[in-house]
This record gives sequence, C-alpha cells and structure tokens, in this order.
Amino acid sequence: MKLLLINPQNKHRRGFSLSVTSRYPPLSLGIIAALTPEHWDVELLDENFDQFEGAKDKNADLVGITAFTSNVYRAYEIANYYVKQGVPVVLGGIHATMMPEEAARHVDTVFKGEAEDMWPQVIKDFENGDLKSIYEGGQPSLDNLPVARHDLFHPDYIFSSIQTTRGCPYKCDFCSVHAFNGTKHRLRPINNILDEIEQLDEDKLLGIIDDNFYGYSTKSKNHTYELLEGMIARGIKKDWFIQASFNIADDPKFLKLAAQAGCREVLIGVESDNPDQLKQANKALNARIKPEKFKKKFKRIQKHGIAVLGAFIFGLDGDTQADLFRRLRFIQKSGVDIVQATVLTPYPGTALYDRMKAANRILRNNFPEDWQHYHAEETVYYPDKMSPETLEHTMYIIWHKLYNKTTMRMRFIKSLMRLKKYTPAFWSYYGNWQYRRIVFEKGGYNPDIHPDKQKRIIHKPNHK
Repeated sequence: MKLLLINPQNKHRRGFSLSVTSRYPPLSLGIIAALTPEHWDVELLDENFDQFEGAKDKNADLVGITAFTSNVYRAYEIANYYVKQGVPVVLGGIHATMMPEEAARHVDTVFKGEAEDMWPQVIKDFENGDLKSIYEGGQPSLDNLPVARHDLFHPDYIFSSIQTTRGCPYKCDFCSVHAFNGTKHRLRPINNILDEIEQLDEDKLLGIIDDNFYGYSTKSKNHTYELLEGMIARGIKKDWFIQASFNIADDPKFLKLAAQAGCREVLIGVESDNPDQLKQANKALNARIKPEKFKKKFKRIQKHGIAVLGAFIFGLDGDTQADLFRRLRFIQKSGVDIVQATVLTPYPGTALYDRMKAANRILRNNFPEDWQHYHAEETVYYPDKMSPETLEHTMYIIWHKLYNKTTMRMRFIKSLMRLKKYTPAFWSYYGNWQYRRIVFEKGGYNPDIHPDKQKRIIHKPNHK
C-alpha cells in the first residue's frame, strides 16, 4: 500500500515559504507517517520545495493532506485531482476541523482534531474497504506521542521541529488554537522529548512549535524546568526558539535555564498597546500589564541573551488610523528585536470570525477561493473605524517604517547592544528581513520608499 502525504502551499501568497531560512517542516505529517503501519510505503510531497504539477504521476492508494486556512484552497485543488482519479483523500488540520462541511465537498474523508488516537483506525478501515466520511481525533494525551518521521522531510530545511506541549489556557478572541488543541496544557513526557531531539540532524536549528511552551500552572512550569535541565545534562547543543507569554519575564530561573540550554528567541503576542482592546480580545494576561511596563519585561528576557519577537495586530475593533500610527510609535520605542505586524484576520473557529460573520463584516467571502487571502497581510473584513482601503494603505506605510533598510540596520545594532550576543542578534536581523519579504511580496510598493510617493495599489476584492 502507498500513502502519499501532501503539504500544500498557498499560491496567492507564499508567506514564510519565500525563503528557505523561514520554512518549517510539516511536523503533523511526520507524525502521521510515524503512526502508519510499516507495511505501508509512505511518501511526502512538500510544496515548500516540490510543486504538485510536476508530481501528478505520483501514484497512491491513499492521499493524506493537512492544511491551515491560508493554504486550504490549494489543498482542495490537489484533492480534487485525486478524487477524480478515484484515489481516496483524507483532509485534516485546523481548517478542516473548523469547517468540516466545506471540506467534505472536496475530499472523501474529513479528519477533525488530532491524529494520534484515530489515525490507525483510518488505516484499518481503508484496508477493510470501510473508510468513513469523517473521523474525530479529539485531543489525546501526549504520553505516547510517536517520534515524527523526520527522515521524510526535505533535506534543505534549516530548522527541525518538535512539540513538547499542546493546548493553550488562554481563549483569545482572534485565535483558534484553544478550539483545536484545547485549553488544557498537555505535557509530553520529558525523556520522549529529549530522545527525539537527540535523533535530529545535529547541523539543523530547532523550532519548538508549541503555541505556549511555558504554560501557566506550577505543573507546566516544573515541566519546562525539567526539560531544560535535561537538555543541559545531556549536552544537547542546539540553538532554538519558542512561543510563550509575558509570564516568562517574571521567572528568572526559567530564563537562566532556557538561555543555558540554547534558547535564542521567543515570540510573545503583545497584540496592542490599548488595554481596552486587550480586554475585548480576551487577552487577559496582557490586559493586566500597563503598556509602559512591556519594555521592562522585554529587557528582563533580553538580559539573558534571548531575543524578543513581538507580535502586534493592527485593525482591532476601535482602531482609527491615528491609533495605528500610535501603535507604530509604541513598537518603535518598545525595544523588541523582531517585529511581527499583522492585520487582524477572522479565522474560522474563532469568536472573532463568528461575530464578524453574524454582523456581515466579512469582506473576502467568495469561499473557498478567498481563503487564500487569509494570511494576516491583507484586509479581509470591514474595519469599524475606517475603510478597508484606508487600513490596507496605512499598513504599507507602517510596514515601510518598520522594515526599510535603515530602520532594520539600526534595530540590529540596538539588539546587539542589548543581547550582547551575536547569534540572537543575527536571528533578529534575519527575522525582520523575512517579515519585510512577506509583507512586500505583493502590493507594488518598494519597501524603501514611502508608499505615498509611489503609485497607490490597493487590493480590491470581488464581493459576493
């Protein structure tokens, strides 16, 4: 039997796949492969490197595809090809979980939730000629999480990826992680994590792709201590990054251990400098911190040689054009090393999407084709305080001010002075370059010339 696993790429906007330095292996497909019986031949087609058009002759008995919202339209295109050939297609991932009825129009089987408990049943049912139209994977324990088939990933990936936890205790209005992975912070056994890290290519960097690496409970905190101490004790020499919340800034023990174990960068979702917006977005932890205190927390992290990637959202309800520029000034003074500045995007599975859909505020609504615009760099909804065109053009001005060459060089120098280490400062510099490439991939603007001095190009969507 032949299982063909496919990682589709958004053809409208390539995002982080623009550069080999910002591509990350499709870990979920590696886990699916590890869960598949040994008598199956498993192949991975990854559009980060190999386009599907050049591989249509790949035969398969069963096709498995995973997709986010931003690349699900491409997933449907590929799925439609195999369905026409009479080859069963299983589609999983966060979008299929949130929009199962839509997904069912394009594939034979929709897989909702996480795969560990139910994928063996999918294979068994297929072998018995009894493949179901839908499977519910739920949110299983990570006690028996298999080591992903890293051997299937393209050798040109610079980063390896692992997971140490799943689930996020916070229920942010704009995020669907808690709907997909749950609010319980599930912890993977320490030795399983360390054993997998030791099996990875020693020449590759490491991305720990947990949505919330540190968690919020004493149990979660002790789990991270034990993991970091284990990495140090085993002599694991890797540079790695994580995603976490502001609470790590108040734990000097964690920061010291993380730096010693090889942590070079942390992504923190700041989102807004407006406490009222943070409350409305259910970003409770941030809302309790006065905006002027953010910089002090960044400094606590940076003191340990760990760069801070600050994630900010523009276009939140209540934002005027003046507010957008105020947020820009806040970012410029905040001292973050890397800036992620995105446009509010109502993803399926979020309270934000449900609310905007009910209020008829979804601008890009020609689905499924319009899902390829849901990548956080385009305006896909009607803002409440400005026109979509004003928000989009304002963002190009803001991106110009954040990512022009002079600004990025100055930010690198400041990062080097703060961090006192070249590696995290270089990661920061390169990270800003990646965001520059992503946001200016389309739009017709030269990032080093103010947009008002260039031909005004605005993406005007076709409405239903």
